[in-house]
Amino acid sequence: MDINKIKDILPHRYPFLLVDRVLEIDDLKIKALKNVTMNEEFFLGHFPANPVMPGVLIIEALAQAGGILAFQFYSEEEKKDAKVYFMSIDNAKFRKPVVPGDQLILEVTVVKRKKDVWKLKGVAKVDDVIACEAEFMAMVQK
Repeated sequence: MDINKIKDILPHRYPFLLVDRVLEIDDLKIKALKNVTMNEEFFLGHFPANPVMPGVLIIEALAQAGGILAFQFYSEEEKKDAKVYFMSIDNAKFRKPVVPGDQLILEVTVVKRKKDVWKLKGVAKVDDVIACEAEFMAMVQK
C-alpha cells in the first residue's frame, strides 16, 4: 500500500503522517515502513547536535499503522466519518535510538477486539533490532 492509499485511510497529513508504506497486511497483523529523514521538523529541536526521533512519535507511528489495520474491518461508509483515538498505552519500552537515515519497520498485531475497541501490540525495529515496543488500546468512533 503506497502513501496515496494510506492518505485515503488516515486523516493525518504532513508533518504528522508517520507511515510511508504498508509492506504486508492481513486480518491480524500489519507491517509498515517509516523512512526517518533529517528533514523531519522535530529534529530541529530534538536534538540539534544529536538528532533522535522522539519516543512518543515512534508510538504514534505504531498507532497509525494500527489504525490502518483496524480500518480494514470497516466498510467505506463506516470509515467515512470515523476517527481512531488512543485509550491507553502500556508497557512502552525504548531500546534503541532512532536517527535520521533509519528505516523504521512498524509491526502491529491485534491482541483483542471488542466491537470498536482494539487492543494492539506494536514493535518498531531498525535493522531487525527492536527500537521500541508497546501495547496500546484504541477506539474507533463514528
